[in-house]
Amino acid sequence: MLKEPHDEQRVTPKSDRNNSGISKSDSDSQNTKIKANLWGRAAVNLSLVVLGSGMTLAGGYIASSQQKIAGNVSNLAVTPVKAEPLSPPASSNYVTSVVNKVGAAVVRIEASRTVRASLPDELNDPFFRRFFGSAGEAPQQRRLERGTGSGFLISADGRILTNAHVVDGADKVQVILKDGRKFQGKVLGKDELTDVAVVQIQANNLPTVAIGNSDQLQPGEWAIAIGNPLGLDNTVTTGIVSATGRSSNLIGAGDKRVSYIQTDAAINPGNSGGPLLNARGEVIGMNTAIIQGAQGLGFAIPINTAQRISSQLIANGKVQHPYLGIQMQELTAELKENINSDPNSGLNVDREKGVLVRRVVPNSPAAQAGIRAGDIIEKLNGQSITDADSVQKVVENSTIGTDLRMDLRRNGQNVAIAVRPGAFPTQAQQ
Repeated sequence: MLKEPHDEQRVTPKSDRNNSGISKSDSDSQNTKIKANLWGRAAVNLSLVVLGSGMTLAGGYIASSQQKIAGNVSNLAVTPVKAEPLSPPASSNYVTSVVNKVGAAVVRIEASRTVRASLPDELNDPFFRRFFGSAGEAPQQRRLERGTGSGFLISADGRILTNAHVVDGADKVQVILKDGRKFQGKVLGKDELTDVAVVQIQANNLPTVAIGNSDQLQPGEWAIAIGNPLGLDNTVTTGIVSATGRSSNLIGAGDKRVSYIQTDAAINPGNSGGPLLNARGEVIGMNTAIIQGAQGLGFAIPINTAQRISSQLIANGKVQHPYLGIQMQELTAELKENINSDPNSGLNVDREKGVLVRRVVPNSPAAQAGIRAGDIIEKLNGQSITDADSVQKVVENSTIGTDLRMDLRRNGQNVAIAVRPGAFPTQAQQ
């Protein structure tokens, strides 16, 4: 999997960190270490991320903000918290009302795949080959892997939203309704960059969810999660919206291109793909990630994002994401000083705020437009830019093949460039 063609953000030293720039590589030489010191320790931001999220057969997508995505639920400590209970909305039965309204539209998804594995090394010994033939003809071991996740019905004729990692690589997808009915599911499409997938079952007159507006969410609003955590069907948890706009790199999911909703409603493996609801029973997000070892930190894909991606998946079976092909870093006074004091940098930075282009991917749209390492992005389409997240959002909302106006600061001079975003390269293209 090639990690170059990214516009991503990275805060932690891992390919799994971001949205609008390039991942930092480890320093193996003293020259690299000196260079890293001169550039400072500010977080590298990227406006795109590496493709590919594997099938999580534990049934959940566990994001680690330290080192790696983990799926070991035994690491999730449960510690009682002594705190004053939150006062519920006007009706003390609001959670029950929401569950009664939405519960039947939440489904369990069981995905399975057959994995082939080579024989143990011992069976490649010449002695055993007399029985099994040449290595190329040796029989292979097979095992069946299963995973469980959640989803919710968005149409009465059987369209279901879930996470891409729930059904990734699956040979068989089975959907189980709350009333016990089972259906064979067909994956209409999945998008690894946003972790959204659409599954279709053959049925009619099914209960559906009501869709809310995630763009209007504010921290402190009530949140209800429904799903099948750890195989415990139809589990309901409550909390609040803790924050909005959490970038992928901050939660340890830098290979995604999503600004997440943070909630303290309990989310565990198996909740993946289930709905996050407001107090009116409207879906505001799709539960997708937790941070290993943390308490009260769950993350959901905003429903507006999930809807936009699912519409493309239903229509085309795939999603094309605009990308520029740049690595970015937010400027600080310290970074400015480090660059200007480095005689080998060849740069003159006269700004303490803005977004610095750290690197341009060869043959990318940015390279073709003439963007250079060291350029400071000040505006995109006339919109002032102060952080890499803003760059990512503008690029994501742009149109492939349509010019994007970029105002840059280059060695003390103002430069205007038109860059035409391209389609993010697929794994096959990479």
